[in-house]
Amino acid sequence: MIRILCLLTAFITFLNANALQKAIDGAEVGSILKLKAGVYRGSLVIDKPLSIIGVEDGVIIDGEGNGTVIKVQSSYVTLKNLTIQNSGDRHDKLDAAIAISDASQCEISDIKIRDTLFGIDMSNVRKSIVKNNTITSKDVDLGLRGDGLRLWYSNENLIKNNSLIRSRDMVVWYSHGNIIEDNYAEHCRYSLHFMYAGKNYIRNNKYQFNSVGIFFMYSKDSVATGNVIRSSLGATGMGIGLKDVSNFTLKNNTVIYNAQGLYIDRSPFEPDEHNWIEDNNILYNAEALHFHSISENNIIKNNNIQGNIEDIVNDSRGSKTDDNDFEENYWDNYEGFDKDNNGIGDTPHRVYKYADQLWTYNPNVKFFYGSPVISMLNFLAKLAPFSEPVFLLEDAKPKVEMRK
Repeated sequence: MIRILCLLTAFITFLNANALQKAIDGAEVGSILKLKAGVYRGSLVIDKPLSIIGVEDGVIIDGEGNGTVIKVQSSYVTLKNLTIQNSGDRHDKLDAAIAISDASQCEISDIKIRDTLFGIDMSNVRKSIVKNNTITSKDVDLGLRGDGLRLWYSNENLIKNNSLIRSRDMVVWYSHGNIIEDNYAEHCRYSLHFMYAGKNYIRNNKYQFNSVGIFFMYSKDSVATGNVIRSSLGATGMGIGLKDVSNFTLKNNTVIYNAQGLYIDRSPFEPDEHNWIEDNNILYNAEALHFHSISENNIIKNNNIQGNIEDIVNDSRGSKTDDNDFEENYWDNYEGFDKDNNGIGDTPHRVYKYADQLWTYNPNVKFFYGSPVISMLNFLAKLAPFSEPVFLLEDAKPKVEMRK
C-alpha cells in the first residue's frame, strides 16, 4: 500500500536544512510526498521510486545557488506541480533544476523552472514523460546560459507542451525514438538541435524569435511535421537546417520570416538515400532554400514557395542543386501559363543565377543586394548575358496556384 506523507508548511517560510531530504530518505518505496505551499531547501537526491507533488500553488524548491537542485537517480519517480529555482552556475558540472540519470518511466510535469543554469538534464533516460513545464535560464548572455532541456543517450521519451523562454538550446544528442510535440520556444539560440539522433518524431511545435528553429546534424530516419518556425533572429537566422542527414521527412511545416528558410548541407549524406521535403509553406524569407556543399537526391515536392527574396541559393561552386527532384511546387515568380487549366504550368519553372551570383559567392557584396546597381546588372545580364548564368533548378510541373 502506498504511504502518503504530507509536509505541513502553511506557516513556515523556509524549512530547516535537509528536512525534505530527510523525508525522502525516510519514505518507503512508492511513497507520495504531498507538499503544501512554502519554500523547501534543494540539493535533493532521489534514489528510490517515489512521487513529490505540490498540492497547492507556491511550492518552491530552492537550490540556494549551489549545484543541481534535484538529482533523480531512480526509475519510477514523479515530480509534479512545483517551482524549482536558483541552481548553481557551473557549466562543467551541468548545474540544473532537475538532473535525471540512468532511469526509466519517470514523469516531470507542471514544473516552473527559473533562475537555473540548465533546466532539465536527461542522461540515459528511457520511456519517460516531460510535459507542461515552463523553463527559463539565468539572466545572463545567451551563450552563457545552459540548455533548457537536454536529452543525452535518452530514448523513447515523450517531450510535450513545454515552453523554453530565454534559455539556450533544447538538444537531442545520441537519442532515438523520442516524440517531441506541442512545445514552444522563444528568445533562445537553437530552439531544437539534434545530433547523432534517429527515428525521432517532431510535430506541432512552435518556435519564434530564436537564432535557429530546428537543426538536424548527423542524423537519420526522423519526421518533422506540422511545426511553425518564424522570425529567426539575425542576418543568418535559420528556420530548419539539414546537415549530413538522410531519410528525413519534412512535411506540412510553416517556415516564415527567416533569413534562411531551409538550409541544406550535404544532405542526404548516405549514398542512394533521399530526404522528402513535401507540403511545406516556405514564405517571406530572405532565402527559401539555401544549399551548401553537394546535396543531391532531395525530393522537394508540393511546397508553397512565396514571397521570398530568393527562391534558391547555392553558395558552393560546383554543387549540383539541379540534381534534386523538384516537382509540383508553387513558385510565386513562375512566369509561365496554364492554358489547359489543369493547375500545372505549361512550361517548366527554371531558375538561373545571373549577376546576383556575385553576392552568393562573396558575402561582402551582399551589402549591395537589392540596390539599383545589382538590379540593373541582373536586368542587363538577362537581356544580354556577359557571363554564363548558373542553372539552379527545374520544376517540370510547377503549380500555378498555392496549395491550401
